[in-house]
Parts: sequence; C-alpha cells; structure tokens
Amino acid sequence: MNDNISLKPASIKIDHVVKKFGKVEVLKGIDINIQPGEFFTLLGSSGCGKTTLLRLIAGFEEITGGHISFDGKDISSLNPWERNVGFVFQNYALWPHMTIYENIAYGLRMRKLPQNVIDERVRWALSVGGLEGMEKRHPGQLSGGQQQRVAIVRALVIQPKALLLDEPLSNLDVKLRIKMRKDIKDLQRQVGITVVYVTHDQEEALEISDRIAVFEKGVVQQIGRPQEIYKNPANPFVAQFVGTSNFIEGNISDGGIITHSGKPIPLSTGIQGVGSVKLCFRPEHAQLGRAQKEGAFPVTVKSAAYRGNCVNCVAEVEPGLELTINADEEFESGEKLWVSIQKYSYFK
Repeated sequence: MNDNISLKPASIKIDHVVKKFGKVEVLKGIDINIQPGEFFTLLGSSGCGKTTLLRLIAGFEEITGGHISFDGKDISSLNPWERNVGFVFQNYALWPHMTIYENIAYGLRMRKLPQNVIDERVRWALSVGGLEGMEKRHPGQLSGGQQQRVAIVRALVIQPKALLLDEPLSNLDVKLRIKMRKDIKDLQRQVGITVVYVTHDQEEALEISDRIAVFEKGVVQQIGRPQEIYKNPANPFVAQFVGTSNFIEGNISDGGIITHSGKPIPLSTGIQGVGSVKLCFRPEHAQLGRAQKEGAFPVTVKSAAYRGNCVNCVAEVEPGLELTINADEEFESGEKLWVSIQKYSYFK
C-alpha cells in the first residue's frame, strides 16, 4: 500500500443503544464493543434490527437512546459525512452513467481533494480490488462480483474508520456468493479495516467473521466467535438459528432425561439436578446404528437423503418427536435403529 494511503481502523462501542420508530422499539438496549480491525457480523432474520443498528452507526438514522463511540469519542450526534465511515449498500448503488474510475473517485471529489491525490487513491483502489484495466468501463459492463468490488473499494478509498456492509452478497448466485465471501475477507485482512457486516445467512457469518452478534427482535442473544456460537449456543433460539439443532424436552432422571410421554433418553456424560430440561444437539453429534449398545435408545427411520459427505436421516423417537442425524451409511425408511448422543448442551 502506498505510504500516503493508510487506513486507521477504529474501535466501535455501542452503549445501550435504543431505537424506536413511533411506539415500536426496534432496538432494545444494545451493548457491543467492536475492536479495531475486527470483522464483526450482525446476524439475524429480517426485521430483527440488525440493519437498523448498521444505519445508526452510519448516521442514517437518529438514535432514541444510548451512545455510539468511535475510538472513545461519542459520534451519536454527528452527521453521516462527519463520521468518516464507508457504507456498501445491498444494491451497490453505483452510478450507471459513470465509469468505474469516476464511481471510485466520486467520494474523493466531494472532499475536494487534488487531482493527483485522487489519481493515486483510485489506482490503489483498483489494485486492491483486482480491478486493474477496468477503470474506463461502466458498471453495466461488469459482472455482479466485479460491481460489488467496485462498491467496496469506493467505500475504502475515502480512508474510512470503519467499513459497513449491508447484505452485500444477497443479489449474487450461490457459487459467486461463496467466492465473494473469501474475497471480502481477504480484502479486509489486506487493508486491516474494521468491518461491521450485516447478513441473515448463518453459514456466511460463520465463515467470514471474527465475532458474531446474533439478533432476535431487537435484542442481542449472544456475542462470540463463530466456533463458540456454534458449539456453545447461549439459548435455544441461537441453537436453532445458527446451524441445525435437535431438541428433546423432558425431565432429568438417572443422568439422562425422560420425555413428557415417558420415553427414556440416556446420556453418556449425564445431566445433574432435577426438574425439566430442553436437550439440544447437532445432527453430527449423534451416532445411528443397527446394533444396540449402552447409552443408546431406539428410533425408527422416517427418511434418508444422501448429501455427499453424509446421509441425512430423519428418525422418529416417538409420535411428534423426530431427530435429524448425519449418518455414515445409508438406511432404509422404516428401519428400527439405535441412537446414541455424543455431545449436547441443555437449557433449564
């Protein structure tokens, strides 16, 4: 990177932020600390408040309560152009009548920078975005992935303190989306910018994030590294939303649980205590086989689908209770099998 082009990533503190639209409270006291240079993802379904928070960070909406700080400085009352953030919209928002050079240079011209500085920064942006030789083209002459890279480097070229991305991959097909995940992460590592990234795609969030905040109905349900959130979900909502989980409800008995209808579910490591509990485990954390063994319980195969790396089986424990299990071999519908749960978590 040229010595005259440097990005200084900011820390971002979201301090008990509340947002209301009329009487509707969209964000209910959000607390998040984002580290300089971190790739931080806001993950949740439509309407959960994640995009609203991103727009509050950018200054596109006014906060109802709380504070937002960059590097310890409260920026809650600043206009968007005073916050020095780069924002990448879902539809990229490129000017169709401008060349790629002109699109990238737009924010620099608004800042009335000298032409030689603009030229230098645009060259840098074209280089880091892998867009060399495309500066004279128009957006309509580029692929979706190339347009997205233009939108990202246009946001970076103003040397922002943070880069904010709102569902940037939602308009791409599946193959290109997977490729662009890696491209975005590689670019972020290359320039070292603080990124706040919004998505509803849990697979995308797990792959590219340093940390994730899982949202539901305006509340942060859990913040953690991808591995922490997947392996140790804080509550049933996170377990169900991030990845696939099985749930069995019942009462603790002899280290295992008994379903409400009286079916015993043995557990190898055991659960201590008394009372009702919701058992949670991933499809890959159970073993399905024909032979009865200690710590297993009987099920009936309802369906099986070959997925390449596993056979995805749906097995019935009792009427109304079905489990999804990733098996190593194929089974027939109707087979009587045995399941043993290898790893689980539980919620009281």
